Amino acid sequence: MEDILKKQKTFFDSHSTLSYEFRRKQLIKLKELILSNEFKLIEAFQKDFNKSPFEVYSTETGLVIKEINYLIRNLKRFMTPKRATTSLVNFPSKGSLIYEPYGTVLIISPFNYPFHLTFLPLVGAIAAGNTVIVKPSSKTSNVLGVISEILANFDEEYIKVISKVDNLFDYKYDYIFFTGSSNVAKLIIEKQAKFLTPMTLELGGKSPCIVDIDADIELSAKRIVWGKFLNAGQTCIAPDYVLVHKEIKDKLISRLKYYINIFYYNEGVLSTTFTNIIDQANIERLKALIDEKKLIFGGKTIKKQLEPTILNNVTFEDKVMQQEIFGPILPLIEFEEFYDVINMLKNKPKPLALYYFSKDKVKQKYVQEHTSSGSVCINDVVMHVSEANLPFGGVGESGFGSYHGEKTFTTFSHQKSILNKSIRVDNTLRYPPYNLRSIRVVKRLFKL
Repeated sequence: MEDILKKQKTFFDSHSTLSYEFRRKQLIKLKELILSNEFKLIEAFQKDFNKSPFEVYSTETGLVIKEINYLIRNLKRFMTPKRATTSLVNFPSKGSLIYEPYGTVLIISPFNYPFHLTFLPLVGAIAAGNTVIVKPSSKTSNVLGVISEILANFDEEYIKVISKVDNLFDYKYDYIFFTGSSNVAKLIIEKQAKFLTPMTLELGGKSPCIVDIDADIELSAKRIVWGKFLNAGQTCIAPDYVLVHKEIKDKLISRLKYYINIFYYNEGVLSTTFTNIIDQANIERLKALIDEKKLIFGGKTIKKQLEPTILNNVTFEDKVMQQEIFGPILPLIEFEEFYDVINMLKNKPKPLALYYFSKDKVKQKYVQEHTSSGSVCINDVVMHVSEANLPFGGVGESGFGSYHGEKTFTTFSHQKSILNKSIRVDNTLRYPPYNLRSIRVVKRLFKL
């Protein structure tokens, strides 16, 4: 590891990554490599956890290609120094802001979206002019193999894929981008504290989904079912549980069951294309969260698949509510008063996302202004992650820092402030000795 870091520092210090031409060329090269390995990726995802080609395109490669295209189109604008106005205090002078790369970036990605969550931050690090060490999850070994094959086309002094490294967090990096669990995030913070390493932490949490009394039940059910059971629930921004108004709960349950059957079953048999749970340990963990007394749909395992599962009459004291579910189990909790629900959520850990289904614009605004979460999505779930102009990230226990679109570039850049003072004029007011006139002038300048 020391050898890799030394090579990357030497390459970075050569300033080879700084030019617009170099960065653009690397982005184009990466895009071509991804597209040329399209079918290998589909096969790898099938082997690792039975992900369908549609989900590979829509949640993995498609979003990455979209981000690369966005950065290629806008890179020159992002790299152009921005003029900043200066005050009378520094007259005459010029101010500017420039974005400079941090240096060597460590990117650590999880198993659930192993391509997307590796390459989306990677393209930002490339666009910003960094060298990169990539540590994907080893749980998706076939996808890891294709990732390694793609990135082997870059010199290791520029981009290097690593697998298991002892004491990975004991080394000094210029920036860390981590997607994963809170426990590992806390370890990274602890180990990197001595270096004061800047970082982005994309974590998770229990993202609530509120379905209010005036919601469009048909559309709400359809979108919740899709978002919850996408990737078999192994999505950090999946609606973790549903808070539903008691007056419409039975209707919602009926439509949830309907759309689960339409989307994922064929004559009562679970589709073979429904995504697998990543490993047996997680299957056992999820099975332990299912309370048979509250089970109203699903709950069975078929080899590596766990059926889409609904639990009714759940309370916050139930086992399923003590951890992020990260699987195809949907607990339902009923409520009577909207404002009571909002007040209750204020006392919960801040989630990565919050979803609210309602036609009431006043209540929609209230949710936006009186809750705290990484993001809020009104009358839909998950889809906010597809928007380049909406930075994605957590707050509090769900992480800090964000990316997507321009934020993907700025996240991996240090914004440097530049003040260029004239040497033709030198205001003597700041120099001692000071007198009453000096005080009057400085008070006028600062409007005291």
